[in-house]
Amino acid sequence: MEKAQKLFDPIWEDYLKQNPEVKKVYDLFSGLGEDVVNDHIAFRTFNDKRINIDVLAAPFIEAGYVYSGEYTFEQKHLYARHFELKGFKHAPRIFISELKLEEMSPFLRETALELIDQIPANVLNSPHIILSGRSWETPSFATYEKLRLESEYAAWVYVYGFRANHFTVSINTLKTLNSIEKVNQYLKDNGFLLNDSGGEIKGTPAELLEQSSIKAGTLPIAFTEGVHEIPSCYYEFARRYPDKNGELYGGFIAKSADKIFESTDFYKK
Repeated sequence: MEKAQKLFDPIWEDYLKQNPEVKKVYDLFSGLGEDVVNDHIAFRTFNDKRINIDVLAAPFIEAGYVYSGEYTFEQKHLYARHFELKGFKHAPRIFISELKLEEMSPFLRETALELIDQIPANVLNSPHIILSGRSWETPSFATYEKLRLESEYAAWVYVYGFRANHFTVSINTLKTLNSIEKVNQYLKDNGFLLNDSGGEIKGTPAELLEQSSIKAGTLPIAFTEGVHEIPSCYYEFARRYPDKNGELYGGFIAKSADKIFESTDFYKK
């Protein structure tokens, strides 16, 4: 766990810089005396062999994580895997998804490959690639807009590169806010916007997992055409239920995660 923690600390610090809203939520929860434990951390990439899931997962596997499940999102053209650190109750799961470039338009494919070609070899070969952010030229807002019409996911990676897309609070470890309904109401009462795509709560107790999330906070990004505010990273909340063996369900529900992805979709405040 110590090896993994050395990975998590800088990832968390970078994540906070990408969304000041997260720190506000964390401080609110901590102010209630809650112990905020991470359920999972998520990353995004493309399925090019130079930067695919296997590449991003490597430092976690080196730290002791093992493959624990896979998921397909047909409408969003995504494939994902999750990894767990067995034997450590509160070690966050790692969820890494990749966009299937072969299913996308020539414009999106060519744009993605041009970006990957610009990544320096020392970044591609570094275990710190998960923290490297954007390793290519300043993005164009026109390209961002065109990408997101086809894939909001691709547009997000184009601007933000490789970094944690979201962390997730484990509701199971909370004492006062011990249901997803209480968490959601508390967030709304404090002025946060919830991702309501598919409903504010994704999943059910019968499916052994309930999830919700706030919309990504916006950041001013310097594009070649000037500065524009666009959504960045977001905070998720998960409540897990025991399976027939009495063990908390450790996987993910594809139809729920599909809607959670939309927490970074473009919106104007």
